[in-house]
Amino acid sequence: MRFTEMGYREKVNLRNLTNPVCRIREISSYEEKMQIRTYRTSDCEQLAKLFYQTVHSVNAKDYTKEQLDVWATGTVDLKEWDKSFLKHLTIVAIENNEIVGFGDIDESGYLDRLFVHREHQREGIASAICDKLEQAVSIRKITTHSSITARPFFEHRGYRVIREQTVIRNGIALTNFIMEK
Repeated sequence: MRFTEMGYREKVNLRNLTNPVCRIREISSYEEKMQIRTYRTSDCEQLAKLFYQTVHSVNAKDYTKEQLDVWATGTVDLKEWDKSFLKHLTIVAIENNEIVGFGDIDESGYLDRLFVHREHQREGIASAICDKLEQAVSIRKITTHSSITARPFFEHRGYRVIREQTVIRNGIALTNFIMEK
């Protein structure tokens, strides 16, 4: 499967690959259900909940409970998050009127946040969000601070590790990776 320039995922009927004239393509029903749009202030609380739930479930395989608790405390300053989201290019992915993912990038090409709902992992949502964010900036070099969990995703997209780093939050060490593309 791959994304086309139109943003739809295509499936190719493998039985007909030998005859290019007979290639059958169908738009996946999943892509038809997903909408990507720019962030609205009214999204902020939902994004904070999605962030907390994603960190505490998806990232639990790579971080301890203690690390998860200082990374995503369950309380964020919604006014500061909103201010940050509005300052950056922030987009959200919606399916069935529910936000299932979000990401944001600043003018310098720093991809700040990229999170997908725990029940919608590996559905192409993060890739679709990343595609939009990366295409929107005029900077050639894009950087991010990737978690251990997200590192393979970014490497698959062509990012490379610049260095591993340890971030201290409330006295607890968290490992992440500065990566660039």
